Amino acid sequence: MSCKCDIREKVDGMIDRIGTANDLAIPLLQAVQSEFRYIPVEAIEQIAARTEMTETRLYGVATFYSQFRLEPVGEKIIKVCHGTACHVAGAEGVTEALERRLGISDGETTADGRYTLESVACLGCCSLAPVVAVDDDISARVDRGAVVKLIDELEALDG
Repeated sequence: MSCKCDIREKVDGMIDRIGTANDLAIPLLQAVQSEFRYIPVEAIEQIAARTEMTETRLYGVATFYSQFRLEPVGEKIIKVCHGTACHVAGAEGVTEALERRLGISDGETTADGRYTLESVACLGCCSLAPVVAVDDDISARVDRGAVVKLIDELEALDG
């Protein structure tokens, strides 16, 4: 993790590039999250100190929009679709298999910081149900065994 001074320095560069106006909260928070994969408290403090925005406004925006994260996430985000088609096709079992394989519950990050597991409402791949996305890579028609194998393959690549 970066020290607070590094975070503030990087955020200063984003503010210099994007601007300080009150209507720039979303672009600034997007830039911060793009850099750090979440929005650190120090970033919100620095934006509030250097712009027309208050910390309260920034937290309000960050918690209203589901795209923003206030907690660190894993290097890879594993999303299991739980939309209607995926639910009917066995998404719950897929999530359970991932929870067992990774040793975490839905919404958590592994202790080594490699994976975050999330259930999502829909990934827009209903005809391929059930689906799992690892970052932007979609795996279609998965079952319990397929997702365990998927994690094994990811770890073999990183190993």
